[in-house]
Amino acid sequence: MSGSVVPARRRGLADEVADRIRDAVFDGVYAPGSQLREVELAEALGVSRGPVREALFKLEREGLVRSEWHRGTTVTALSDDDVAELNSLRAALEQLAVELVVERAGEDSLAAIDAAVGRMERAIDEHEMVRCDLEFHDAVYAAAGHRRLQDAWQAIRSQVHLFLLTRIGVATDGYLDGIPAEHRELVTALRARDRATALALFAEHRRHAFEILSGRTD
Repeated sequence: MSGSVVPARRRGLADEVADRIRDAVFDGVYAPGSQLREVELAEALGVSRGPVREALFKLEREGLVRSEWHRGTTVTALSDDDVAELNSLRAALEQLAVELVVERAGEDSLAAIDAAVGRMERAIDEHEMVRCDLEFHDAVYAAAGHRRLQDAWQAIRSQVHLFLLTRIGVATDGYLDGIPAEHRELVTALRARDRATALALFAEHRRHAFEILSGRTD
């Protein structure tokens, strides 16, 4: 019938499979460049290949995996261009977020950012620290109170997570000790409503990770 609505399909299982695969990538089970085979994933997860295929499509839209006809599906390995683009886009989004937090964030929102730093200070390994780092930035974007900005952050969040995993794959010296203190400085500047200092510190925070990845050797 003309104008009819196509019945919706339940996508719960595919979403759950995507969550499992994403977590495995973020936990280091599948390193960048690793091949993800539908048959093996379906067997490991106890599902048919259909939900796995849908899950991989979802992860491809997030930029976490790439599919090529001659290679199949692999975990995204960030090129130098990928790193530069992510860094510049993140800078643009983060500048607006920081400005909005300084301008209008309430105490509850600032406390949530504080709490994220507290979790970083208790992280026991690099992968947990990366997760805490992302949670810190989640809290900053939430505190900005700008729904479309938060949506834009969510669109690149998985790729930024991959960016940070790649960063710890290159160098971890001082990472566990230095990252919490660095973020404590960020939240202190936000709490002080010091726009210039906050923007400078967030830029320095991004620059350090970008330089580590820019200086890697293939």
